[in-house]
Amino acid sequence: MLEKHNSFNSFICKNTKFMHGNCIKEINLFIEKYLDKNNKLKILDVGSYNVNGCFKKYFKNPNWEFIGLDIKEGRGVDVVTKDPYKYPFLDNYFDVVISGNTLEHIEDLHAIIMEIVRITKSLVWISVPNTIKEHKYPIDCWRIFPDGMRFLLENIGKLKILECRLSLCDTIGIAKKI
Repeated sequence: MLEKHNSFNSFICKNTKFMHGNCIKEINLFIEKYLDKNNKLKILDVGSYNVNGCFKKYFKNPNWEFIGLDIKEGRGVDVVTKDPYKYPFLDNYFDVVISGNTLEHIEDLHAIIMEIVRITKSLVWISVPNTIKEHKYPIDCWRIFPDGMRFLLENIGKLKILECRLSLCDTIGIAKKI
């Protein structure tokens, strides 16, 4: 709900009944800027369980194969993994790996970044909240800012940063494999 700040941006970031509008805006900007609608792409969403919304509908393209991965069955999940740090895919299997509003619920950021890098051929898009209240699902471990995102993607993942920035209540990291 609206707390001290009586603004639309504050509402977007604090409302927990749906995937907030800023994250949706950011995934659409990523799609428009970085994905070629004419290329065949395999895209994986890490943490795809539809709690308050999911990304699948934004990747509707006959040339794209979109797979949702999570640790439990549910809406938006195509593949279930019991281990949040080991996925049942070959190295370099996906052209694009995305993860939105998920890393804050992961205890071992190093391990998940390494697994995301292992399975991607090319692009990684990550969005993590930086200012919202605690929201355990089932745990809530982190808030990440651009310096932390840059460290995760460059130093841990050995990726080339394309973008790393704040966007309202989110930190956005876009990187590619080199």
